[in-house]
Amino acid sequence: MLVTSKKPKSPHPQARARTPRKVQTEHMETHRRFLKSNRWEEWRRLETDQKKGVPPPPPQKPYPEDAKLISLVSPEQLTIGKMPLIEAIRNRRSRRVYTDEPFTLEELSFLLWATQGISKMTTRDVGEDLYKALARSRAVLRTVPSGGARHPFETYLLVNRVAGVEPGLYRYLPLENKLCLLSADPELTRKVHEANYEQYVENSAVTFIWTAIPYRTEWRYSILSPKCIAQDSGHMCQNLYLACEAIGAGTCAVGAYDQEKMDKVLEVDGKEEFTIYVAPAGKVKSPVGSRPKN
Repeated sequence: MLVTSKKPKSPHPQARARTPRKVQTEHMETHRRFLKSNRWEEWRRLETDQKKGVPPPPPQKPYPEDAKLISLVSPEQLTIGKMPLIEAIRNRRSRRVYTDEPFTLEELSFLLWATQGISKMTTRDVGEDLYKALARSRAVLRTVPSGGARHPFETYLLVNRVAGVEPGLYRYLPLENKLCLLSADPELTRKVHEANYEQYVENSAVTFIWTAIPYRTEWRYSILSPKCIAQDSGHMCQNLYLACEAIGAGTCAVGAYDQEKMDKVLEVDGKEEFTIYVAPAGKVKSPVGSRPKN
């Protein structure tokens, strides 16, 4: 047998360079499948919790009985947001710099109603508990569309500057049209700003932080839920953009945040509920109709 000390040739540099690229391509192809609509026939054969007769999950998280609640302006009493829709669409831009002017309670009420407000709710029998009535109903309709009217989101709100509202972390209660105070920690703004990779939070009047509770959608759509939830979040945030433009304010949707840090600030478990979208908002200097770069 011939023995040689000659070393085997190293892979060609271009061959080495293609290896991680191939892995990246495979990952991208896997994630692209999530965007496609090719599993409906499979879903129709599945025995989902809805088909099993399992009661639907509640459309809103419960809150403590002793929680501090702040009543919002009812949709019927709103006097703002009268800009023609065509102007709001034409003016829409991502706006990242805000003035020191606070939102009024009416303006905040308008933004919350526009993004997750109730447009139609089941009727209740006399004396019937609201949540029992909701449990027997099929859906609660809101101001934004959602696959199967499942609405898997909760709205958390970091309040920095809203007239008459103590700074802190709140959760929106759309069924009652109220805010629930969760924390008045003076370090909240810093924590949320850091969790948002130090983007736009510190000078915002408020920062919307939406979480997803996937099971609300999974109850009906099972394997189709991730795509449905992603689509629904876009519907919701676009309404915030248009509502902001209608009151001389602005917002900027943020998908780049530290998942673990943001979930920790909200005290959600990161599994059954987790942050899915962030949007700082505030009044802007640019007159309505200006076109800042997006």
